[in-house]
Amino acid sequence: MDSLQAAEKPPFTTLHTVDLRTTGQFPALLLDYLDQKAPLSEFYSNFPTLENAKAAILNKSAFETEKRKILVETLESQYNGLADLPDFSLLLDEKTFTVTTGHQLNIFTGPLYIIYKIVTTIKLARALKETYPEYNFVPVYWMATEDHDFEEIASVHLFGETHKWTGDHKGAVGKLNPKELESILKQLPGKPDLFARAYLENNTLADAVRCYMHELFGQYGLVTLDADHTDLKRSFLPVIKEELTNSISGKLVNETTAKLNSLGYHTPLNAREINLFYLDENLRERITKDGDVYKVLNTDLTFSETEILHLAETRPEIFSPNVILRPLYEEIILPNLAYIGGPSEVPYWMQLKGVFYHFSVPFPMLIPRNFALYITGHQCKKVKKLNISYQELFLDEVALRKTFIEKNTAHILDLDDQKEEFNRIFEAILEKAVAVDQTMLGAVKAEQTRLLHSLKHLEKRIVRAEERNHQSEIEQLLALKNKLFPNGIAQERYDNLLSFYTSDPAFIEKLFNAFDPLDFSYNVIIEE
Repeated sequence: MDSLQAAEKPPFTTLHTVDLRTTGQFPALLLDYLDQKAPLSEFYSNFPTLENAKAAILNKSAFETEKRKILVETLESQYNGLADLPDFSLLLDEKTFTVTTGHQLNIFTGPLYIIYKIVTTIKLARALKETYPEYNFVPVYWMATEDHDFEEIASVHLFGETHKWTGDHKGAVGKLNPKELESILKQLPGKPDLFARAYLENNTLADAVRCYMHELFGQYGLVTLDADHTDLKRSFLPVIKEELTNSISGKLVNETTAKLNSLGYHTPLNAREINLFYLDENLRERITKDGDVYKVLNTDLTFSETEILHLAETRPEIFSPNVILRPLYEEIILPNLAYIGGPSEVPYWMQLKGVFYHFSVPFPMLIPRNFALYITGHQCKKVKKLNISYQELFLDEVALRKTFIEKNTAHILDLDDQKEEFNRIFEAILEKAVAVDQTMLGAVKAEQTRLLHSLKHLEKRIVRAEERNHQSEIEQLLALKNKLFPNGIAQERYDNLLSFYTSDPAFIEKLFNAFDPLDFSYNVIIEE
């Protein structure tokens, strides 16, 4: 049976949606972008809708044939040895485009939201194909193999424990030896075969991640790309040279950032003078310029302008874009229409539009990934028993307790009527007092404040007394809250795929059933 057809009948789940603004988890820049606030229109191209995708297709229709050939040859080389390969030749067709997401190589796939990114991307490719059947759309997972922040990828929360990959690791994480993860594999229930094969049968972390992503999502058409490749970097060479000689990207980003800041928005990115790293074995360090000399930080490497430009010509793979230039690199080497990102990624892409304009590269549609809270059948029964809404689960513990008590008490717990009565009495007292002596005003006001403070204190004691009457239910509620938001962190940013997939192999199918890539709400997925 065709895998896509099989995915059309996934296990049943119930879906509720919560408005992103009510969750308190998202930056204003993202929310106002989704609301299409007029002042933000200059910072993106086409707002993401299926109708607007046609403009994105036309903008990218001039993507060079030679770049398509390089991309296909690179993918064929990188997938060598894997079974059931995608038909990469489809990418040679000028009517084929990609939709892309990307992330670091977190061990064991990392937090759930990385899986959510990929499912969103695949579903967007499907939706585009249904809307524009004359074109082809390939979902791409861009592996951040050149990233060097080992600490960010080295831990995973599984089955109530945190497992950490230890050691002194430097340079691009994609080149690390995944066999070092065997000690963690041995600690996991059942030593999951999916990851055992990936980590123990490959020599680099990049190859291992491609292996398990292909096993998880290859049947849905996902293509996993490692852009740390000489031929791909050669397509990026004009940008590398201009960045080294003119430091243009930092200036353009700073101009855009200033505009966004003037509108009251916090922006996540800070640009450097040169937004490139020097990448070599066990090394990824910033390139800086001091006068006429180029330096690689924390090394003795120095170059003249002539030397570093010659190095770029002969070894472009040594130059690694940072977060400012990585999106541009992506759009130069891929026939890409849309980037699917998280709540910080979409805002930082908006800081980059001027860079794309300068290099005459089409700016993709920016699409936030799907967000989700997954609730088991047992947890769903708890929610119903405790008489709380799914939206209320996003409240902090203090607000959640207060809301629960207000909904479940048979008493009036506030003293609002009494406060109003006190204020009326003191207005009358004040009128009498100042009629006798104007200097009495301060004393009366001070006494009014003191007594109102006492009323507020009594009010809190009344609420706490009522909480004691519901102590058992509150303990259950907070236990549920902590399970769904471990340590106050959203489930999708803490829990791992294996926490669900191990006991429920249909988990990913349920995500496909629930997600709509262009519905910008927080999904509450309820297992049935």
